[in-house]
Amino acid sequence: MQPIIQMNDIQKHFGSVIALAGVTVEFYPGECHCLLGDNGAGKSTFIKTMSGVHKPTSGEILFDGKPMQFADPRDSISAGIATVYQDLAMIPLMSVSRNFFMGNEPMVTKLGVRFFDHEHANEVTMSEMRKMGINLRGPDQAVGTLSGGERQTVAIARAVYFGAKVLILDEPTSALGVRQTANVLATVDKVRKQGVSVVFITHNVRHAMAVGDRFTVLNRGKTYGTAMRGDITPEALQDMMAGGEELATLEGSLGGTV
Repeated sequence: MQPIIQMNDIQKHFGSVIALAGVTVEFYPGECHCLLGDNGAGKSTFIKTMSGVHKPTSGEILFDGKPMQFADPRDSISAGIATVYQDLAMIPLMSVSRNFFMGNEPMVTKLGVRFFDHEHANEVTMSEMRKMGINLRGPDQAVGTLSGGERQTVAIARAVYFGAKVLILDEPTSALGVRQTANVLATVDKVRKQGVSVVFITHNVRHAMAVGDRFTVLNRGKTYGTAMRGDITPEALQDMMAGGEELATLEGSLGGTV
């Protein structure tokens, strides 16, 4: 299987600040690739560089085997790279179906006037949400009345419906309870099985191990290599995220008091 995205020695500098210092990683269709890192590891810059918001200072990004040259995020969305950020880009008082089709509104013409096609939007929204295991009271339900996990599912279902080949999830479980987290992880599993390449950004090792096929640790803008499921333990991942070697050195210098 060929990777859908290859990032080769990607560096991103903001003046004298080095946000990414040599990221090399590959993403495959139908897999959930978990990118783990603590605060300040470079995850946000990684997402924005991969999705076309930032242009890399050096290095090469290949999409479907060809150099990726996106002028802005709209180009990456058109190519099939969708990002679901933590804020979800939804309007709480607007209906689920309106949020689902926001920016891609289906229109119908009546008496020469174009209107939002409520019937089509409602039908698609209810169908796509059922596929993800969410049974809405109705498509006109305000999205703000949904739980955090359900709103995440709306955002994910929306991206998949509009043709995402690569789905980047930015800390999708960070503010959720146990049951809501389980629902989102189940949604990720459904999406992966549809052949979508899921990039799961998280600092929670347990959540990553629940759905991940590959695991890459990002620390201080560098990747520490990629491991397959079954080849690495949760403890090893946690240790890499926390800078295990640095802590071990510090502990030795302080006489084991760390």
